[in-house]
Amino acid sequence: MDNEIQLISDGDGLAVIGNPAAVERFLVSEGLPSKDLGLPRLGSVLSAGSAAAQAGSEIAANSGRWVQLTKESAQVVHKYGLMQSKTPGVSHAMVGQPGSIKSWLQIAKGPGSMVGNPAMLAGAAGIMAQVAMQQSMKEITDYLATIDEKVGDVLRAQKDAVLARMIGVGFVIEEAMTIRQARGRVDEITWSKVQGAPTTIAESQAYALRQLDALAEKLERKTTIGDLAKAAKEAESKGQEWLAVLARCFQLQDAIAVLELDRVLDASPSELDGHRLGLKAARKNRLDLISRCTERLMARMDAAAGKANTKVLLHPMDSPAVVQSSNQVSTAIVDFHGRLGIEGARESSEARRWSDAAKEARDKALETGADGVGAAKRLGNETLGRARWATGKLSSRIVERALRQRGDNDEGDKRN
Repeated sequence: MDNEIQLISDGDGLAVIGNPAAVERFLVSEGLPSKDLGLPRLGSVLSAGSAAAQAGSEIAANSGRWVQLTKESAQVVHKYGLMQSKTPGVSHAMVGQPGSIKSWLQIAKGPGSMVGNPAMLAGAAGIMAQVAMQQSMKEITDYLATIDEKVGDVLRAQKDAVLARMIGVGFVIEEAMTIRQARGRVDEITWSKVQGAPTTIAESQAYALRQLDALAEKLERKTTIGDLAKAAKEAESKGQEWLAVLARCFQLQDAIAVLELDRVLDASPSELDGHRLGLKAARKNRLDLISRCTERLMARMDAAAGKANTKVLLHPMDSPAVVQSSNQVSTAIVDFHGRLGIEGARESSEARRWSDAAKEARDKALETGADGVGAAKRLGNETLGRARWATGKLSSRIVERALRQRGDNDEGDKRN
């Protein structure tokens, strides 16, 4: 019927399939942005015979749109109560606008429902997985564009043999994706060009992860604030470069998965669902591995910032620098996580001002009584002297501001 549509969800996206006008009305009514699903490619999963011919004609008459699952679109899935199908990880529902009713309502399974054709439902899930990965690839492209200088530093001028091979493989994969786009399928010749690519990409990914681990270990080994500041600065400058390499590796791995699903869809459609699930599990494992590595670096940066904040009184220049580098690295990692779909959040550390630390030290000394007052004054004088000696390049304006701050605090104590 023209007023019936099918909703299919695989946990990452929502497919809306039906009469083109009905699909459009549904998407507009729910306020959901969408992109073409590529429904005609489902013809590859059909067997010969009259039933296949009928199903093929239904595919040709219908439209398919894909919606990325976000907080808003997930509410739509919940709203219409999609039910689990026999295809693992895939839920389904049919909705319609019966009679003059304007709102969409869940209805009984219609004659054109994909639930009655497991092969079609598995094929739809496979195509949805491809569209989801292509969307992820686009987001990574946008991410790399925002840090173009870093990409240039690492990917374009890379002399390391491991990454050089990855760059070459990237050209081959992009060529295969172009051929796929032109032909609508991945034939044996096209697939043969990229079969060895996963090994090269995995080597590059492992190399980048080791570089990030090395940055984290270097931070852990440093004991003095000066050395910690240097290590934190290196992590800030190098960290995002290796994040860019990881992002490119992940993008190419998604591209390979898209090509794989096309090849299976073309050569062994009955195996499509199992291959889809295997790729999904492998992708999750890669995300978990990347998440653990980047979170280790973020934890080391947080620890460095915490240590620097306890020493800010004696190191008024290096301590804030450590905190600043920590925040830069953590912000880069959070952005990177968001582009890859890794959940998590991290609040920025806040560098303590020198005067705040000095006031805290003095207040602690005051708690000990008269001896503490003398100790606080000595601490203040000694600290100012040490700061001038250790940071000879400080301008007189900075020193005067510190002295003025201390004087304001003393005046406040007299008034109290």
